Amino acid sequence: MPVAPIELQWPHRVFFARGLLAPGHRLLRDTLAEGSEGRRVRVLPLLDAGLVAADPTLPARVSAYLAAHGDALTPALAPVILPGGEASKNDWGLVERLWSLFNETALCRHSQVLAIGGGAFLDWTGFAAATAHRGLRFTRMPTTSLSQADGGLGVKNGVNRFGKKNWIGAFTVPWAVLNDFAFLDLLPPAVRREGLVEAVKVALIRDRAFFEFLDTSAEALRDLRHPELENAVERSGLLHLRHISTSGDPFELGSARPLDFGHWAAHKLEQLSGFTLAHGPAVAVGLALDTVYARRIGLLPETAAERILECLQRLGLNLWHDGLDLADAAGNPLFLAGLEEFREHLGGVLTVTLLRDLGQGVEVHTMDPDVVLTARDELRARFAPVPAHA
Repeated sequence: MPVAPIELQWPHRVFFARGLLAPGHRLLRDTLAEGSEGRRVRVLPLLDAGLVAADPTLPARVSAYLAAHGDALTPALAPVILPGGEASKNDWGLVERLWSLFNETALCRHSQVLAIGGGAFLDWTGFAAATAHRGLRFTRMPTTSLSQADGGLGVKNGVNRFGKKNWIGAFTVPWAVLNDFAFLDLLPPAVRREGLVEAVKVALIRDRAFFEFLDTSAEALRDLRHPELENAVERSGLLHLRHISTSGDPFELGSARPLDFGHWAAHKLEQLSGFTLAHGPAVAVGLALDTVYARRIGLLPETAAERILECLQRLGLNLWHDGLDLADAAGNPLFLAGLEEFREHLGGVLTVTLLRDLGQGVEVHTMDPDVVLTARDELRARFAPVPAHA
């Protein structure tokens, strides 16, 4: 049978800046209007409700920005405020609500959906945009350190189904990703620190020099000092972007997902918590678990493993969650099912990224459940909070 290859090139525009909604700042205007050939682009602004609660002036500022650039942009509606957070990805009705909104406003494939919010908000609104008219132009403005450092830069979107994270979704290259550091100032300190876990993750598997920076700057990063925090977020984002654009497998046709180091347990812990455990804290535990596992099987030197665990702690990240102790009626640990779910999500072959050394990831295709449980027990002994009555 003849094979006719289709070769496509997609521009993946990613920017880091501050103050993008200031009326005089043209980056957002020029990005949304790119390729419009002089026509005014209809823009539907979608705002994360949690973000608006932190900054009630945001809807008015977005409207003022669009009005200031009325020569190129026109709002399809006033900013629409919608739920964010991981719980929003469990509500299929939100996707249908957004589809209805796209239809009612007669958006076309030359319109722009501008989503401003955290990673979960970008996930479900991006899925709705990707499946309307076979793909509306979707511009992301991530507003958390986690989404600016990792999740908001990728080519994936999704919603949760059957109790599983991102079971429904699509691969879609966004029109652009514009990261505005000013949004990070709105976050509670603990939430701002969460994005650092993805910086540690990508440094450990890709860039030892970056890990050295994170390690030596851990106290400054824990205290959320500038410019260290912005430096860490941007360097993390660029490393993720480089992998997506140069790995040769941006749409994950293979079974390897090196950027998901520490994620098999993290995704399961999120699910076991009913998605009350946020992604960043879950990944911190997942990184710690896989670090101890790699040390216990003789893959990772003990000195490297201890540096990783100490760095995560110095960044203010917790390395234990009680979900690791949940078991079924027969006493089987529930989090171990995350390995099988990870294998299924990867396409049938288990491929887990572990560490050989700082900055050196390596793929393995089996994990010994007994050693995983021993690693779990070590995390509990070292990092679980001591009961108040003890």
